[in-house]
Amino acid sequence: MPLTDNVDCELTFYTNPWSRGQIVRWMLEETGADYQQQIVPYGEQMKAPAFLQINPMGKVPAIVHKSKVVTECAAICAYLAECFPDAALAPEKAELADYLRWLFFAAGPLEAAIVNRSLNVQVSDEQQRMVGYGSYDKAVDVLAAKLAESDYVAGSRFTAADVYVGSHVIWGIQFGTLPKRPEFEQYAARLMERAAFKTARAIDDELGEAMKP
Repeated sequence: MPLTDNVDCELTFYTNPWSRGQIVRWMLEETGADYQQQIVPYGEQMKAPAFLQINPMGKVPAIVHKSKVVTECAAICAYLAECFPDAALAPEKAELADYLRWLFFAAGPLEAAIVNRSLNVQVSDEQQRMVGYGSYDKAVDVLAAKLAESDYVAGSRFTAADVYVGSHVIWGIQFGTLPKRPEFEQYAARLMERAAFKTARAIDDELGEAMKP
């Protein structure tokens, strides 16, 4: 849970409710860790020298945990899973291969395919070998096939990889960047029933309303 006024908290979460910070918020709620939140408005504050010392890219989310900075949503999810083992979100040995494979598939080929399609970037047949996702349809088909095999990406158990992959799927079918296939809809529905997801969404919805002009 966020402890906004606790300056002694060992974990600080830099975010904006209208950002990918929603992924990290969900992950933090899954861990049950205490954290201090710092809301970073878009514009000057996100590009200000003080925040650029945290993330030189000038983007959220980011966390500082015991003086160590972690950026990039997939990395933050994996890091938190390791740092808070009692939450049982890190992979067991038999789950490690799928956990890493699909975590990085979503962070790499899948996100690139979705973003390029949203930006109307056209990749010719000849250029497909130059991009990690090949084609948008191929990336979508591969993920759908995986989610048809098991309830979660690392097998039968929810892990931190599902926070990241699941966020792509939930947002994708909500905003039309992924098709509403049964595999995606069933997976998303399963994840959205989690208490931590509901808590995180409620926090960011409330913050978003408060920040409206």
